[in-house]
Amino acid sequence: MKTRFTPIAAALGLAAGMVMSHASLADTIKIAIAGPFTGALTQYGTMVKEGVDTAIETINANGGVLGKELEAVVVDDACEPKQGPVVANRIVNDGINYVVGHVCSGATIAATNIYNEEGVVMVTASATAPAVTDGKGYDFIFRTIGRDDQQGPAAAEFIIEKIKPELVAVIHDKQSYGQGIAQAVRDDLEAAGIKIAFFEGINAGDSDYSAVITKLKSSGADFVYYGGYHPEMGLLLRQGAEQGLKIGFMGPEGVGNPDINAIAGEAVEGMLVTLPADFTQDEDNAAIVKAFEEKGRDAGGAFQMTAYSATVAIAEGIKGAGADDPEKVADYLHGNSVKTPIGNISWNDQGDLNDFKFDIFTWHKDGSKSVYK
Repeated sequence: MKTRFTPIAAALGLAAGMVMSHASLADTIKIAIAGPFTGALTQYGTMVKEGVDTAIETINANGGVLGKELEAVVVDDACEPKQGPVVANRIVNDGINYVVGHVCSGATIAATNIYNEEGVVMVTASATAPAVTDGKGYDFIFRTIGRDDQQGPAAAEFIIEKIKPELVAVIHDKQSYGQGIAQAVRDDLEAAGIKIAFFEGINAGDSDYSAVITKLKSSGADFVYYGGYHPEMGLLLRQGAEQGLKIGFMGPEGVGNPDINAIAGEAVEGMLVTLPADFTQDEDNAAIVKAFEEKGRDAGGAFQMTAYSATVAIAEGIKGAGADDPEKVADYLHGNSVKTPIGNISWNDQGDLNDFKFDIFTWHKDGSKSVYK
């Protein structure tokens, strides 16, 4: 059994056995939402928060959990890996036993060891990098989204079977998430005999990608896969169009952000993106979709339903364990399936979902998206 022993407690010289969880003494059960609420990727944090808030409101309206209401506590990591441990330590020291987050893979990877060592159940609804869980032996870390090595093959299979390109350029943002999924796509394309024009990283946050656009034009590539987030993808699309580049682009769920339309303009039309299946179309989720709509929230974004499901998983874990005890909750989740808006989900030994479905969507200049047919 893991004993909570925070840096603050250590500084005070308190014995581990004397450290008590604030959450266990509170009138509510607190769930931290860890993600970007400042910086360029705030909308991803908003997606997760909308999912958690809607789930908490629904659960509380139906009597809460073990006679207590759930309470969300928002903590900002700006999607910065260096802020992951800072946020994790803050959550631990605030006595919070449960976390939905982190949102970006880099910050998540940086935070997970702290949560696992301190016995805090963390469920990420969006971090897809395999390195979040691979080879770590974590007991307290879970996901309610698939991994890059599930998403990457789905993208590669689509490219091979539907696009049928002759020469593909693969670009990434040099970060854990973007580079990891780009490598997965490249490897599967090469295994299928698709030639790679080049595999190259760009610097996230730059404003001028004319050099890589020029390289794309001269390479003869007839399709581009980009691993990363929407700000850079938007610039690649816009600057490519300005330079007369007329080839298709595809990216992972990190590019599937409505803000990309303002960056790319009309050049975004036809962008392909892998996203979690549209769970709003499941008639069993009609009441949940309505609950989102009543609060002016969009249930159809990339992470709202996975975040709602992460919150449900924590709540059901507490109910199943019969106690607000994160160790018992983690044990329950490892041994049971949970009914959520994304389906009846279960986890393997390292906290990854046993099954998850990514679909291919076409993005449109009016901000809508449609399942590719």
